[in-house]
Amino acid sequence: MAWNTLSVHAAADYAEALSEALLEHGALSVDMLDADAGTPDERAIFGEPGEPTQSVWQHNLVNALFESDAPVESILKAACAAIGLTTLPEYKIEALADNDWVRLTQSQFEPIRISDRLWIVPTWHTPSDSGAINIVLDPGLAFGTGSHPTTRLCLRWLDANLRGGESVLDYGCGSGILAIAALKLGAASALGVDVDVQAVQASRDNAQANQVQAEFYLPNSAPKIQTDIVVANILTNPLRMLAPLLANATRPGGRIVLSGILDEQAADVMRIYAEWFELDAPVIEEGWACLSGIKR
Repeated sequence: MAWNTLSVHAAADYAEALSEALLEHGALSVDMLDADAGTPDERAIFGEPGEPTQSVWQHNLVNALFESDAPVESILKAACAAIGLTTLPEYKIEALADNDWVRLTQSQFEPIRISDRLWIVPTWHTPSDSGAINIVLDPGLAFGTGSHPTTRLCLRWLDANLRGGESVLDYGCGSGILAIAALKLGAASALGVDVDVQAVQASRDNAQANQVQAEFYLPNSAPKIQTDIVVANILTNPLRMLAPLLANATRPGGRIVLSGILDEQAADVMRIYAEWFELDAPVIEEGWACLSGIKR
């Protein structure tokens, strides 16, 4: 069976209402993405303790799935009318062919070589190098499979700098990949924190699959400790806001590693963190920056 997909550019004041209206008018599923993702205007939706939260981005991309014979344009018009929109927003309709989605998804995720000794291997693959440090990880609900430059940058930093016996905090842990890698690379302990309940559960499941003893928490339940190394692969805006928290979580003489930062945003983030850290020059890959430094 084939389907049709609808993508609509929607402002924050009506994105959620439009999503609900599309479902009420026959959409099989609806999701929302940040329309500014990958640009300097990218914004995170986060909920750190004591901070206000937001449920949508400033500019949203509402994606809806329909059966192949559904009158998608008419449904969009009806949904817009139902929420009081008199002008149709920018939209695109595309046909989605039927596929073996499991096989297709699996074919897109091959083992990823991070360094000479570190690999990320999906469960349906045999490790390319059985003697290497292999992190078993499948794509899932949480960010962090090793395929994104920011994850690879943080993993390479850990591979190059861990000497063994360190304590590590992975703030914004996603899939838990950085905490898991730290333990496999010799860290004595690793703790992960994420605002997403599903990410925390995914991290716990991934740690169990890799037979490592990492701990993962929501922010309000995480122990207040200082660690030798703090890693935060998030986005620039939350990194700005979280600077005092992350600095306080790093022991004096400890190291911090920051990513999720676009190249052109690196100088601004460095300026903020320079209050607490002596920072190294940024490492850049595919337009993304990784920052690291030592706490005074």
